[in-house]
Amino acid sequence: MNKDLLYQISLTQIDGIGAVQAKLLLEHFQDAESIFKASKKELSLIEGIGTVRAASIKQFDTFKDAENEISFIEKHHIQPLFIGNKNYPQNLLHCYDAPTMLYYRGTCSLNTAKSISIIGTRTNSEYGKQITEQLIEDLANENITVYSGLAFGIDAIAHKSAVKNNLTTIGVLAHGLDTIYPSQHKTLAKEMLLNGGLLTEFPKGTKADKHNFPRRNRIVAGIANATIVIETAIKGGSMITAELAYNYNRDVFAVPAKITDTKSAGCLKLIYQNKAVLLTSAEQLLENMGWQAKPKTIKKQRELFVDLSNDEKNVLAIIESKVEISIDDIYALSNLNSSSVAASLLNLELNNLIVSLPGKIYKSL
Repeated sequence: MNKDLLYQISLTQIDGIGAVQAKLLLEHFQDAESIFKASKKELSLIEGIGTVRAASIKQFDTFKDAENEISFIEKHHIQPLFIGNKNYPQNLLHCYDAPTMLYYRGTCSLNTAKSISIIGTRTNSEYGKQITEQLIEDLANENITVYSGLAFGIDAIAHKSAVKNNLTTIGVLAHGLDTIYPSQHKTLAKEMLLNGGLLTEFPKGTKADKHNFPRRNRIVAGIANATIVIETAIKGGSMITAELAYNYNRDVFAVPAKITDTKSAGCLKLIYQNKAVLLTSAEQLLENMGWQAKPKTIKKQRELFVDLSNDEKNVLAIIESKVEISIDDIYALSNLNSSSVAASLLNLELNNLIVSLPGKIYKSL
């Protein structure tokens, strides 16, 4: 039995110790085992813990649950990602309420250079479906990881489109990895495991209760570089997720629609409040995020049969005889006056035969 993992999982199961309190404890004690072995007095003196939470830690004795969780993890090849683990999503570390423990079933990295969370209503319109599918299709060659919540509507459309276009896609769940909710997405979840995965902070046996979804949403908001709201009403989980992403200082984008469309009223509100950038295309997303490929510098080809004067031929021959040469040396070797040298250098540069460097240094191309 992995002793470190036993204490790490148990830390998440103590009454009154949430992600914020766990972070405070770990900052003080460095590892989970030391937290359990600390005295009640030492625990209570930590700001944000106090006597009540210290008592909860000292009274904790249900390590059997953690042992069962480890057995489940080993049986189903699940990666437990404690907050200090090198494979833990680094983007989440910047969130004050980052999950203490994550359970990940998948083979793809949770720390890719480019990632987006796509969110939206469970009761999408045909417009929302088309926008989601087109956006992901246009991103197919950009090596972007797509996160969402595996819910009905926009979430499922985003995952399905990512699978279709061979983009890595990861579902963030509001329950344990021993089940899939909604059950209609079991086949989709299996497809996602081939190029992506399933992620949750909840241990096995945790049902998809309504109070778990806001906790799930904060992971969706914090794990990606940008959050894209496709369709959402004024109220709902997508608006909560968008607000979280905004407060985490993530880039937030929202797709516009007609002002009379209630399914997109939340998107329009986010844009109006300057909490989201109006998004119209994949190209715009790439540009805003700085993900466009840098244009290759095309070396200008030297023109053949350039008509040069005798002075220009003289100056060019001098420059070509050296790796680099200063303008003073050009004066000395050419026996030309300064205006003739200047005119020659200018014409040679315009014809892409030489290049000027800082300090009045020249070299041939």
